[in-house]
This record gives sequence, structure tokens and C-alpha cells, in this order.
Amino acid sequence: MNTIYDVQQLLKKFGTFIYIGDRIADLELMEEEIKQLYKSSLIEPKVYQMAILLLRQEIQRLKR
Repeated sequence: MNTIYDVQQLLKKFGTFIYIGDRIADLELMEEEIKQLYKSSLIEPKVYQMAILLLRQEIQRLKR
């Protein structure tokens, strides 16, 4: 997993499509969905960590 697109594709596998129109809000909602998948033991810890890292980096980049 290397990009936000990869995170979107992961969420898509679980039937989750996120588009609010506000990029930062989209990313924050993706982060919440990833957390729920992890808490439900549907994704591996390494996948969770990488997805959260990518999302947080992109959020920080956009807030600058």
C-alpha cells in the first residue's frame, strides 16, 4: 500500500465508497473506516498502520 488510491481500493473491497466533496473530510472519514475494519479484525495490523500513516500524511499535507 503506497497511495491514497490504494487505501480507497482497500475500502472498496469492503463495500465502502467515500466522497463528501471536501478532501480533508473524505480522508478523515476514511481513517475512521480503517479503524473500524481493524477493530473488527478484518484487516491485518501492518495494513492498518500503513493506511493510517498514508491518510495522516495526506491530511497534514493538505492542511499546510
